[in-house]
Amino acid sequence: MTMDFNFYLFALPAVMFAGISKGGFGSAAAFAATPFLALILSPGQAVGLMLPLLMVMDVTALRLFWRKWDMRVSAILILGAVPGIVIGALLYGVADPAVFKLMIGVVAVGFVAWQLAKSRHWIKPPKRELGMGAGLAWGGVTGLTSFISHAGGPPAAVYLLSKRLDKTTYQATSVLVFWAINAMKVVPYSMVGIFTKESLIADLTLVPVAVLGVFAGVWMHHRVPEKLFFGLTYVFLVITGGKLIWEALAG
Repeated sequence: MTMDFNFYLFALPAVMFAGISKGGFGSAAAFAATPFLALILSPGQAVGLMLPLLMVMDVTALRLFWRKWDMRVSAILILGAVPGIVIGALLYGVADPAVFKLMIGVVAVGFVAWQLAKSRHWIKPPKRELGMGAGLAWGGVTGLTSFISHAGGPPAAVYLLSKRLDKTTYQATSVLVFWAINAMKVVPYSMVGIFTKESLIADLTLVPVAVLGVFAGVWMHHRVPEKLFFGLTYVFLVITGGKLIWEALAG
């Protein structure tokens, strides 16, 4: 990992984007930073660089949404995420890097497809609240996709949406869940060698951008329409996700 102009050309907007999303504007799209960084870094470098920054964002957002979450809903998703994280670690230990590049690309394109289906009402929130079993299952998917590319937002949203939470409680619950999940990923990431000295040094230079992004997201959450933001995000994810899939299959 070389911290040159090209690196920061990608890293600065990626981290700012993730921070804005973590702050509550464009929620669930924070993982878009990972496929963007995977265009210039290996999949392991991309997720390894982002995790400490996401944890800084989590702590910042946690203070802003303190005790506004639903603790029971949070606990179910967090508990369910544990086996998903374990499966992700086992896969990373045996899979070729190209497989993870393919997975990141598929998740990126799949996110757009999921959002499109939801906007067209092809996918609707469950008519009844999902029970603990469903919550644990969606938590497992959340843990797995979060380990692969920090993309646990969509599967977590399926369970959260069934709870009919108000906007602030929803965001606060999401913040708490991913604060816990990201903290749980530190040990397995370390064990499989995802973190490097270079990535941690790069993180130190990007922390101010991460914090600034969160505060910008909180401000935008209350004042700016999300339609344009999401539209640009979808175009961006289709392009980057498609490129990653192409590279993985062609390689």
